[in-house]
Amino acid sequence: MSRLPVIVIVALLLTPLAWGQSIEPAARAYRKAHGAAILSEFRDLLSIPNHGRDTENIFRNAEYIRQQFARRGVEMQLLSLPGQPDVPPLIYGRIDTPGATRTIGIYVHYDGQPADASKWTNAPFEAVLYTRSIEDGGKRREFPEAGETIDPEWRLYGRSTGDDKAPLIALLTALDALAASDIAMTSNIRFMFEGEEEMGSPHLGQYFEQYGDKFSDVDVWLICDGPVHQSRRPQIVFGVRGITSLRITVYGASRYLHSGHYGNFAPNPAMMLSQLLASMKDEQGNVLIKGYYDSVEPLSAREQAALDAVPDIDDQLREEFGLAASENNNESYLSRLLLPSLNIKGLESATAGPTARNVIPTTATVAIDMRLVKGNDPRDMLDLVEAHIREQGYHIVREEPDRKTRLTYPRIAKVTRGSGYRAARTSMDLPIVESLVRAANRASDEEVILMPSLGGSLPLYLFEEKLNTPTIIVPMANHDDNQHAPDENIRIANLWYGIDLLGEILTMRP
Repeated sequence: MSRLPVIVIVALLLTPLAWGQSIEPAARAYRKAHGAAILSEFRDLLSIPNHGRDTENIFRNAEYIRQQFARRGVEMQLLSLPGQPDVPPLIYGRIDTPGATRTIGIYVHYDGQPADASKWTNAPFEAVLYTRSIEDGGKRREFPEAGETIDPEWRLYGRSTGDDKAPLIALLTALDALAASDIAMTSNIRFMFEGEEEMGSPHLGQYFEQYGDKFSDVDVWLICDGPVHQSRRPQIVFGVRGITSLRITVYGASRYLHSGHYGNFAPNPAMMLSQLLASMKDEQGNVLIKGYYDSVEPLSAREQAALDAVPDIDDQLREEFGLAASENNNESYLSRLLLPSLNIKGLESATAGPTARNVIPTTATVAIDMRLVKGNDPRDMLDLVEAHIREQGYHIVREEPDRKTRLTYPRIAKVTRGSGYRAARTSMDLPIVESLVRAANRASDEEVILMPSLGGSLPLYLFEEKLNTPTIIVPMANHDDNQHAPDENIRIANLWYGIDLLGEILTMRP
């Protein structure tokens, strides 16, 4: 991809030319002229596997990203934690703009979810282009040549196309468009690119403690993650749900038993677990655990007004998902997001399908995640679940029960508590909000939606607690991007919107 010399880009970043000029026409012109090269560079980035525990490749990602931003004249560093050489680096970038009165932080994560290649249509780290989504009958096609017209409805498939490498290529392209059009930034910029978000950001707090001085001047963090609204309209989001998890294993006999000889005599742990889980939620999907909803913090009047203005997409979602009805007698999607959830991620007990045997299994296990809302404390919520398990007659253990324990307690549950973090929600009254709304509206043909909270989870509480800085989410991915799943993808129109949006953010007036 042809680029302006670094010295030219540096000069443009440091000289207040065309102060506050809108980049939207320039960004569109740049995309039209360089679209094929943009997609080619994105393909290169997507080709590097990026699970956070794949040390070699996650470091390859970090160095590649550092180099690409450094080529644009951005001051870049790979930060590490002393004595922890295998922890993915936190990528730090800095742009100082003379005369700027505001410093904006931009966060993106460069790691991705694990990818089981056997469940993908194509190899997850071989980015492929389709004419439409695969579900809509799209056909695979070659990447475009220079000057070839690009259909915004094309889909680019590969792990992390939507979550969360798209903002990286969008930022790089926005910087190129700025340089090509002699448009200067209006804010100081700090970049933070994390390599462990999909694992729960276990070291982000340590990075903040070690390198907090690098981020001390940031006025607001813009989090580039998550999807636009299901209506395809852009949205600005002011919060996320928190998360915690647990595993529960219940026990039957100490060895597998013949279901004919011992059925109706030996308790079946799969049935026991099913009954335990059924006691936690009613038929409409409402959690029955005592106190589960008590700590929910209500919305403010402005947040409720913003929520009331969000378009109703419930029927659309039910149609898209093939559902005749949704939970709690079709209660609105947005209302359900404001409550903590209790979700079964997976169940295990013996085998099913062709390998099923006529046995009574010895154990049954469930993995549960709990999405938390503002006001919920992760440890307190886990305590409530454990109290409910005890109320159902179970003796809770932390390790495999020994013979004495098995002979003493008729119902035993091993509970393994996961880590977690609280929800976060930023006030909609921050001065920068009006500027962000204008930027998003200029970058899109449709009016931006203000959303109090996303349904997903990000460790934004760390920004509040350790950096004392508010966070606002500016998503760009399509809502049907198969996030975390096989055949993850980005709709090209959403990638183009992300480029325009970030260009507008870099040049928006204080």
